[in-house]
Amino acid sequence: MRLTRTLKEYTAGTWTLFSVGVVLLMPLLLGIGIALKALPIFEHVTLTEMLTSGEWQPSSGKFGFLPFIVSSLVVTAIGLILMIPFGLLPAIYLTQYAPPRTLKVMRSVIDILAGIPSVIHGVWGVLIVVPLVSVYIAPIFGVNTTGYTILAGGIVLAIATLPFVLHMLLEVFRSIPMELKEASLSLGATYWETIKKVVLRKAFPGIIAAFALGVSKAFGETIAVLMVVGNIVQLPTSMFDAGYPLPALIANNYGEMLSIPMYDAALMFAALVLFIIVLIFNIFSRLAIQRTTQK
Repeated sequence: MRLTRTLKEYTAGTWTLFSVGVVLLMPLLLGIGIALKALPIFEHVTLTEMLTSGEWQPSSGKFGFLPFIVSSLVVTAIGLILMIPFGLLPAIYLTQYAPPRTLKVMRSVIDILAGIPSVIHGVWGVLIVVPLVSVYIAPIFGVNTTGYTILAGGIVLAIATLPFVLHMLLEVFRSIPMELKEASLSLGATYWETIKKVVLRKAFPGIIAAFALGVSKAFGETIAVLMVVGNIVQLPTSMFDAGYPLPALIANNYGEMLSIPMYDAALMFAALVLFIIVLIFNIFSRLAIQRTTQK
């Protein structure tokens, strides 16, 4: 009996350790695999030229990734700016003000929204967001555009990512001990002062983590953004310009035009750049969380 129990514990422990090892190795293996596939392009184009050049002419051997990198960063930044108020304020209301029944209903709604396929968000963006930008928003700034812009991509990206972020924020606020709020209220603070100076301060590391994971997910969002961003290779100078993010470049071209020399390696380099950007962002987010927690 004791031998059977020991064997089960050993098997469970070994399998758990193996699973953790696989999870830890996956990012490393992904990075190494992509890097190996991208290596051939460095024999023809320098890293500096690829990262600083705006010329994209694969048939002529010119692979400038600057427009794609800038488009990805700008679209994600717009999505983050829109996500912050529309994620944080509803999370505060649902966890601090709304009755429990409302929170229960909204959690189901948020789960449904999180499960909507990306292509549905893209179709909705084409039908609603693109005309909204073209007919209503752009004329306010004196701009004439078709609506297929960086701004449309950022709006669709925020909508597609918001349920994911909101779900995490709800869990963060629900994990705040009730005793902290009661202690603040007992000292004479108003309810809003308690939320602002106690709840938000305690939840700040979790808030950063939620938005960091949301941005990481947003960087790789492909279909929804691809359908509304315009997909024109140019260096965007305005949110009303069309853009061409890195995920859209890979999705649009991988499997096609690979007869062009180095095209396959160039697309793998695009994937590597995207992977490194997300990795760097996650590292800085983790450092920010650690510093906030220490303070």
